[in-house]
Amino acid sequence: MLAGMFLFASCVNASKSGARLTDEEAQQEQGGGEAAKHLTKAEFKEKVFDYENAGGEWKYLGDRPAIVDFYATWCGPCKKIAPVLEKLAKEYDGKIYVYKVDTDRERELAAAFGIRSIPTLLFIPMEGDPQVAMGALPEETLKEAVDNFLLKADGDGK
Repeated sequence: MLAGMFLFASCVNASKSGARLTDEEAQQEQGGGEAAKHLTKAEFKEKVFDYENAGGEWKYLGDRPAIVDFYATWCGPCKKIAPVLEKLAKEYDGKIYVYKVDTDRERELAAAFGIRSIPTLLFIPMEGDPQVAMGALPEETLKEAVDNFLLKADGDGK
């Protein structure tokens, strides 16, 4: 399981007021096709988990497994893992969702999940509880998590 996953390079989630996206980052965020989708708190509550009304019980709202990347635009390890997550979103198109939550823009959401180090990845299978991994995990480790945790748990593994 991912619970025992190694801790890789990560940033402490400290506010960087006035952090601006570079032109390249802004273009990445707009993206096209089945790229990772950026979520606001409202979208998260609609598509992933309505934590404010769940009564303390996990209930995933999606129709396929998901990865949620809690990140910040100023975080080096977050920038390193971003293209890998984009690649996975395209490679597993139609099988999983890859969501991104900007912890600077969605502070309340990040606080609700106790995000203190970024990137933090939330792996959400269709059944059962999500698993958390912190740091910029290698592509091979992410693919293994998708194949052996997200898709196998769903009975849709490769």
